[in-house]
Amino acid sequence: MTTSSAGPIALYGFLTAKPGHADVLRRRLADLVEPSRGHEGNLQYHLHEQSDGRFFLYEQWRSQADLDRHNATEVLREFLAEAPEHLDGGPEAYFGELLSSPVG
Repeated sequence: MTTSSAGPIALYGFLTAKPGHADVLRRRLADLVEPSRGHEGNLQYHLHEQSDGRFFLYEQWRSQADLDRHNATEVLREFLAEAPEHLDGGPEAYFGELLSSPVG
């Protein structure tokens, strides 16, 4: 996923676990939080669990280049390689230019 924006980028979406895979998916998603927060250009990285069992990720990145670097990291590539085993369908993902100032 890319956008032509030079400013902050917001990336967010929902992931649904296959039946019986919620615990594994929850753990694998949680394992992404701290490493992702440490990647250059990360402004925010949050994981939520919805009452219906879906997982919601919200990320803010300083620029598209920072998001591209994050997407190329080993930790994310490993997650994406194994995700289809645990996901019921693909991720429902959205991204766009951040129009309000990032918090912090």
